[in-house]
Amino acid sequence: MMNTKHRKVILAITLCYTVLILYFMFIAFGRADTVGRETGYTFLFLPDDFFKLPDLSDLLHPTMMDAVGFGNIAAFIPFGILIPLLYRTGFIRFMILFILCILVLETVQALTLLGSFNMNDVIQNSLGAAVGFGAFRFGFRTKKVRRNLAATGISAIVLMIGIWGSFGIIDKAFTKELGPFVALNELKNSGASSSTGTTRDSFQIGGQNVEPQYNAYSTEGKSTVTYTYTLGKKELYLYLNFGIPDQEDAHGSLRISADGQEYLSTSVEDPSHEPGMSSIYLQGAHELTITLEGNERIWDVGFREMRYTWNK
Repeated sequence: MMNTKHRKVILAITLCYTVLILYFMFIAFGRADTVGRETGYTFLFLPDDFFKLPDLSDLLHPTMMDAVGFGNIAAFIPFGILIPLLYRTGFIRFMILFILCILVLETVQALTLLGSFNMNDVIQNSLGAAVGFGAFRFGFRTKKVRRNLAATGISAIVLMIGIWGSFGIIDKAFTKELGPFVALNELKNSGASSSTGTTRDSFQIGGQNVEPQYNAYSTEGKSTVTYTYTLGKKELYLYLNFGIPDQEDAHGSLRISADGQEYLSTSVEDPSHEPGMSSIYLQGAHELTITLEGNERIWDVGFREMRYTWNK
């Protein structure tokens, strides 16, 4: 059993640490100075990237956001240790009360314009408290205070490392990455031959020799040509180069649209014939339409699809 003296010391530590946390939540980082500049309340109810924690490489040159990511969890570990020392409670009851307290504090932050209500913070703070409670359960098993404290500290570190590693795996599993470059002519082109875009004759633009590596498109002697490709509602980045060859009149245009929405429109009347380059983000587009007019050419047109690591 904990004697009265020990209980008073732990209560004092808990109160002081609570005041410190409240200071960082409501006063630190110049929060009071930003109140006059805030124009409305911010409530972020949907969690986003709460699994994102700094990688080992990030710790070599840590940023403020790296510190915040770790702090949102680590700073609340002591509550999971101190509260059970003061009051006998089970894990479920402790977590319910803790989450309710954090929800209240986050709401006060938003209503006082000293911060925002962020569900990410609620989840990460609660995980920190859960780590502390787990460390308390593992650590306080004897009557020797120093041994208990050492075991609790080691348990907290081990649990924190476990969460760090688990978060890294989960974050990587649910984070999309750019896949390999795919030439546009490898897709199905509606209403055109399979050889469309496969001609890669070299030409000059702005005095530079251009040798297409993947494909090249032109009006093929017509005034206007439209190429249509089925993307299959993929999330991707479209890449292309465009310009008018030096030997051609500086007259032409390029339009790129997806599902009726225009993403790029250029009209060239520049005698300098300078080449251009563009990348376009397309989310869930089904049909890509490219319209060329005059002497405009595009080459090395392709895309990189956003994919999950487990879906490559």
